[in-house]
Amino acid sequence: MDMISSPKLEPEKLEGDTPTMRLFALLEVIAEKDQLLSLQALVEETGLPKPTLHRMLQQLESVGVLQRESDGRHYSTGVRLRRLASNLLINNTFHGARRMVLRQLVEEVGESCNLTAFSGSEVVYLDRVETAAPLRFYLHPGSRVPAHCSSSGKLFLAQMTPVQRRRLLGHMELTRFTDKTETDPVKLERELELVRRNGYALDDEEFLPGLLCVAVLVPNPNGRSNLAVAIQAPIIRLTHDKALHFLPALQRAAQALAAIESETMPTTGGDDDALQSSNSAAHT
Repeated sequence: MDMISSPKLEPEKLEGDTPTMRLFALLEVIAEKDQLLSLQALVEETGLPKPTLHRMLQQLESVGVLQRESDGRHYSTGVRLRRLASNLLINNTFHGARRMVLRQLVEEVGESCNLTAFSGSEVVYLDRVETAAPLRFYLHPGSRVPAHCSSSGKLFLAQMTPVQRRRLLGHMELTRFTDKTETDPVKLERELELVRRNGYALDDEEFLPGLLCVAVLVPNPNGRSNLAVAIQAPIIRLTHDKALHFLPALQRAAQALAAIESETMPTTGGDDDALQSSNSAAHT
């Protein structure tokens, strides 16, 4: 590794509402460099006061997440952090299997596909595989989109009970992103009822102009699902009728993803049930 002490000119703000999250953000800054960093370099990189940063580095060094190099001035990733990264890659068959399902779906339909979950009042992208087509909309994993005008979001809203949905929508701002965004709660409720009956949802230029999406839920045998898989493409390539034509492929992908979920979720019962029964008996 090369050693540097002169980082980029503009400091990179460490995001995080808690000390723990700021430590994590500092790790992200260090991990993305292919060079060793000195305390002064990190001060200039992050804009943090030197005493604060020195204390953070000491905390990370003390638990083996960072290590100081032989010159005593430069820091690099520690053994514990590298072991964590290695274990994540070795045991990443779950995410790899999900991604292969998305890849196969992209190959079949020729358009970008994504896997999403519901978080708070938004839809978060868990994974996404892009089409090779030159014209596409890029939304990377981690992106968040509003629920009321996205195909996946409508699915998540539609499976809620009326009480849950009213509570959520009553505190959500139904922002109008395009001329086609539905912001009338009564009309949105009617559309969600249709989504619930159909088992799929469309976003017809409701979030981004020129973008059409179709989504289905990943089945959950235990009840409500918090996963959806979607196809997304510019309207010049994906019409409403073509989106409906892709539904069988989308549903096959959803079933494949459901099978992966069932294989990787921890089983309950057996010893857990026996322990629960034992605890109950002890308190009677």
